[in-house]
Amino acid sequence: MKFGTKVIHAGIEPDPSTGAIMTPIFQTSTYVQAAPGDHKGYEYARTQNPTRHVLEQNIAALENGTDAICFASGLAAMDSVLKLLNPGDEVIATDDLYGGSYRIMMRVFAKYGIHFKFAGIGNIEELQKRITDKTRMIWVETPTNPMLNIIDIQAVCESVKGKNITVCVDNTFASPYLQNPLDLGADIVIHSATKYLGGHSDVIHGVVVTKTPAIAEQIRFLQNAVGAVPGPQDCFLILRGIKTLHIRVERACQNAEKIAHFLKHHPKVSKVYYPGFSDHPGHDTAKKQMKMFGGMLSFDLVANNEASARIVLSNTHYFSLAESLGGVESLIGHPASMTHGSIPREERLKVGLTDSLIRLSVGIEDVDDLIQDLDKALSLIP
Repeated sequence: MKFGTKVIHAGIEPDPSTGAIMTPIFQTSTYVQAAPGDHKGYEYARTQNPTRHVLEQNIAALENGTDAICFASGLAAMDSVLKLLNPGDEVIATDDLYGGSYRIMMRVFAKYGIHFKFAGIGNIEELQKRITDKTRMIWVETPTNPMLNIIDIQAVCESVKGKNITVCVDNTFASPYLQNPLDLGADIVIHSATKYLGGHSDVIHGVVVTKTPAIAEQIRFLQNAVGAVPGPQDCFLILRGIKTLHIRVERACQNAEKIAHFLKHHPKVSKVYYPGFSDHPGHDTAKKQMKMFGGMLSFDLVANNEASARIVLSNTHYFSLAESLGGVESLIGHPASMTHGSIPREERLKVGLTDSLIRLSVGIEDVDDLIQDLDKALSLIP
């Protein structure tokens, strides 16, 4: 089954009781049993819900995994993955990552004895130097947020093969349409399904996809024990969004490519971070492991100051100033004060995240309108 068919049909059947082609929203907290333990596969809605079950089957198929486990948010999904670790264990994570990921690592799990190292793990030699006998997990974002670095997933996985180290890839920026980390050797994939999977900026959701039933069993235990589960309507909305995932992402990628080239030659822009450029250091890796180069890009200004960035951020019309990404509408954001504000400034600057950096989530509008919108805002910089 090819991807465009999977999004519509994988794991989805008409409702057997009514023939409804859309999976119903099973808005219930519990299920009647004929006798203790004699039920129809569902006991309590924190543990199982039919709407959620269909969504999990669908996403597992999109990522070519054995199981998918859905959560109330992307960070709830991440929380359960990190709970696979024990005090004293060590995680090596990419040094350019979502601010919320940094926050949960350093301000939540670090105090329980989990140790975190942040490094440019795209350099395999650098990664190997940092691995110790306590390393139990490699945390990968690719493309990274917000600097759009590319990490060779297969190379990372091969470098830790046989070392009892779990490789987890946050695939939110790419989506399953562009990239399938499990096929490249990763053990776990997570998504903030709020983003491209949902695609309409109307639901908060997260998912963990696993390569093996053994890991899935541990994550399902945590899902039930901790209880950060999504409601059935949230699952319905993600299912609805996924049906157009491939069409939306393809259009966003096409728009992003044209916008990246426009910005690259704009006199007010000093640098554009976009893996589709042939001179991007991760371009060849992106070509190898992604179908297209994604709908995300960042850029910095010649006037290297936050005041100039704020002029651009406050004067777009079709690009809405907001956090998040991956929706049908285009968004513009200021990572230093918004999505990455929880990362100390000195750490942000180490990876090139300046106070004037602007991040774009390119939507599916007409690209000529989007380019004119950016050009008008940039022209207001003194």
